Parts: sequence; C-alpha cells; structure tokens
Amino acid sequence: MRIQSTVLSSLAAALIAAGALPVQAADAPYYNPANAASSSGQTSGYELYQTIGCPGRGILDAPCAGPVAAKPAAPVVEKPAPVVQVLDSDGDGVADDKDRCPGTPMGAKVDALGCELDGDKDGVVDRLDKCPTTPAGRKVNAQGCELDGDGDGVVDALDKCPTTSAGRTVNAEGCELDGDGDGVVDALDKCPTTPAGNRVNSQGCDLDTDGDGVIDSADQCPTTPAGERVDAKGCSLPKVINLDGVNFDNNDDALRPAVAAILDAAVATLKRYPGLQVEVAGHTDSTSSDAHNLDLSQRRAQAVMDYFISKGVKADSLSAKGYGEVLPIADNATAEGRFKNRRVELRILN
Repeated sequence: MRIQSTVLSSLAAALIAAGALPVQAADAPYYNPANAASSSGQTSGYELYQTIGCPGRGILDAPCAGPVAAKPAAPVVEKPAPVVQVLDSDGDGVADDKDRCPGTPMGAKVDALGCELDGDKDGVVDRLDKCPTTPAGRKVNAQGCELDGDGDGVVDALDKCPTTSAGRTVNAEGCELDGDGDGVVDALDKCPTTPAGNRVNSQGCDLDTDGDGVIDSADQCPTTPAGERVDAKGCSLPKVINLDGVNFDNNDDALRPAVAAILDAAVATLKRYPGLQVEVAGHTDSTSSDAHNLDLSQRRAQAVMDYFISKGVKADSLSAKGYGEVLPIADNATAEGRFKNRRVELRILN
C-alpha cells in the first residue's frame, strides 16, 4: 500500500514538472475546499483548478513547516451594563422616585418611604417632638405635647375641670382644691375649715337660715324671728340668762375649771351684741349669815365679770351685783339644791 502511494506521488510530481497539470499551491494543510484561486471562492471544476497543500506543496517548494495552527477565536468581551444614576435630592437614602417626603431636612432619620420618624404617631416628627411618648389618640400641640387648655398643668385628656381659672391650684384631676370638702373651692371659700358635713352657702360658710348669727348646725332655735337677739344656742335671749353649770364650791368664789366652756359661750353672745348692758348676778345657798352670803355672792359675780373682761368683753357693758341667798332656784334643804343655788346668772338691762 505504501509502495502504491509512493508511485502515485512520483507520478504526480512528474506530471506537474512537465506542465501537464496546472497547480495552485495553498497555505492550508492538505485539501482545503475554500480556495481563493477559484472564481467562486471555493474549489470548483477540480480538473481546472487543482490545489494541493502540505505535504504536497513540499514537492515544489521548501518543505512545509507543518500544520498551520488555527487562529484562536477572539475573546468575547462583555460590555458593562450602563450605570443608571439614582437621584436622592434630599440625601436621606431614599431615591426620589420612592420618596414620599422629598424635602426632608438633612440628617433627619427617615422610614422606608423617606418620611421622618414619628414614634408616638402624634403627627409631630421625633426631631421636633418634646413629648415623644404621648399616648395614642391624644391631641397635641406643635411641640408634640398634649394640650392643656386651661394651663393648670393637667392635660385635657385627664382634666375633669378643663376651664379652671388661671393661677388656681388644682389636684391631679385638674380641679381646684377644696380643703374642707364643702363644695366651695379654696380660692372662693371664706370659711375654709368648715366641719365635714355642714351645709354651706356660696362663700363656703355654714348656713344660718334665720340670720341670727348662729349657724344651723349649732342652732337649737333655727326659726328665730329676724332681728331678735339670741344666745349661743341660737335661741332668743331671755331677760335673765341662767349659766347652767357655772356653780361654786361651798363658801368659795373661785371659778371651777369645768365652767370655762360655758363662760366662753356666754362671751360669744356678749360680743355678738356689743350694745348690751349686762348685770352679772351672784347667788349663794342659805348656810351662812345674810351678810356673809351677800359679800360671797358679790365676789362670785365679780369673778365671772373679770373672766368676761379677760376674754375681750368691754368692761363698760358689764356690772357685777351680789344677791346673797334671797333668790334660790332649788331647795336649800338638800345638798343638790344648795349646789344649784351657788350660781351666777346674767341679766339683760336694755
């Protein structure tokens, strides 16, 4: 087989040398149908345009250098994607096309929509909110703090007295203080220490329905006629006021400690009617002589009169007189009766 191939090669070489076969040498190895010498760019009419490559070309020219390596394909260079410029006019990190608050001040914290944060949802952004923990649903001012319409320090949502006058002191519910609990606020109460439960007028003072100067809660005669003078119990003054309980020990003119409250009530009555002329009348029982008892009763009357003066009753409205044993009110035959007769009473002279 090799001998046959050698013979064919020798024959072809002889024919080419004699000009019997026109030959176009080609650079490509062996047979290449893409032939530039062809009118069509490819081998056609093989008998007219015959080509040989290496190693056939080596018959005519210098030996072939060997197969020509195919040129590597040019690398495909990927073009970078075009850079899209994202606009963020207020620099808050949210693009303009997604920013619902495009004019946010520089540096303000924003949410995903580009709007400033409002932690308590009161409509005032955190940057401006001086009360950042306002309870939900409360009305607030421009600073994010709850409204206080009357300026009393208690916000409207908790204020049970929302129209308190300016400057008044209020409790935790926004209402004015009422120290004695009589229903009249302290700012208007002219009697701020009224006892609990007593009925009062618009000035916070105990009612005195009959206008006698004795409040209803202490008035034992609440329907006294207008203008009539009354005692400490609110009852009409009799011409003789018996000071029940103002009694003396036997043969003594000293005031007993227990009588102070009774005498103080009499002082209040005398001060209520400063125009009264009053005689302080002293009495005794019948255990001693008339002369002794007369002197003892005078000293007893003087002791009571001196007490009244010490409490502020005008001296010129008082006089003292002893009556001795002549006007008893009880039986001198018993110890109880004698004790009751050792007394002092007041006599209205005008």
